Amino acid sequence: MQPLSPVELAALERPDHDRMLAQVQIWAGINSGTGNLKGLSSTASLLADAFSSLHGHVELVEPAPVERVLADGSLVALEHGRHLVCTVRPDAPIQILLTGHMDTVFPVDHPFQEQKWCNDGTLNGPGVADMKGGIAVMLAALSAADSVPEFHRAGYQVMINSDEETGSASSAALIATLAKGKLAALTYEPSAFPDGTLAGARPGSGNFSIIVAGRSAHAGRNPQDGRNALLAAADLALRLKALTRDGLTVNPAKIDGGSPNNVVPDQAVLRVNLRPATPELQSHADNEINKIIAFVEKEHDVSIHRHGSFNRPPKPLDPAAERLFALVRDCGEALGQHISWKPSGGVCDGNNIAACGIPVVDTLGVRGGAIHSAEEYLIPESLVERAQLSALTLLRIAEKGAI
Repeated sequence: MQPLSPVELAALERPDHDRMLAQVQIWAGINSGTGNLKGLSSTASLLADAFSSLHGHVELVEPAPVERVLADGSLVALEHGRHLVCTVRPDAPIQILLTGHMDTVFPVDHPFQEQKWCNDGTLNGPGVADMKGGIAVMLAALSAADSVPEFHRAGYQVMINSDEETGSASSAALIATLAKGKLAALTYEPSAFPDGTLAGARPGSGNFSIIVAGRSAHAGRNPQDGRNALLAAADLALRLKALTRDGLTVNPAKIDGGSPNNVVPDQAVLRVNLRPATPELQSHADNEINKIIAFVEKEHDVSIHRHGSFNRPPKPLDPAAERLFALVRDCGEALGQHISWKPSGGVCDGNNIAACGIPVVDTLGVRGGAIHSAEEYLIPESLVERAQLSALTLLRIAEKGAI
């Protein structure tokens, strides 16, 4: 274990608990559900002001166009909020990417909007852990690292997107662009477990809306002339579900469509999620989806359009990622923090970064739990704890100039 140097010790004194907690409570006090464009705009402005303290170039980037499939199978444009990008020392020889998200899963009409202190000292509130707390950790860590002149041989970019909770469709290309040329990436999802354990390997994830077009007919007079889109969608769901195996889960989640009882339904939309553990299984699943669609089209004499993709590629731990995890573990040991990691079934922007060939640790945010529920909570003492862990990691990446 490399002991803490006097310079590191001085930098690690900088994260301020009260300031960080106040930031979290202000940011979490604004509803920033992915679809709440007004709330996202307010949050983006506050974050832009906060990250301007890093003395880099802060900009709000327009989201890429995204289409959504409606229940009737039609496509409409889906609006998203702008994404924050902060660039500091872009010409430095070492470049690092740090990412987070400003959106939450709680829409503006969700009953969970308020914060409260719990008897165990935790803070309950929408987004306090996932991930307004993580954003505060990121900012404090960067401020601490930037206080060390030697860190200035490293530059970095921060990206905080507005659509991570729904798959980052409008920010995926931005993430890929920012990942180019980076030595490593740190992402500030909450820790995988309340004890601070990190998420290691992750599966990929693909969300699909499969549009089935049949032919309507009278259910009594001439049903033979109809082509039942609902039946074809159900057959498609069963055949896709049968792809499930070790390392690949398939979840047919919903069928939109149908008709009155006396009409053969001519339209349906199947919503399905697939999670492959490896790139090979993703490729296999991708091919099998197309084969099953072709079979069902012929079997039911319908037309089928596949909409969607594997928007989160699988994230196995390669040697570079293992070295980065080991560096974080060693920094934790120097700070008296036990850091370990386990595979996780969830996905995040870390998947997208890893697919660019960049080693990433993606659960460096606060300790807490019950995310995506009205019981979501933040463990306040983890704010400084995790900021120190990230600050030391950043300093040692810059010191080594390698992972």
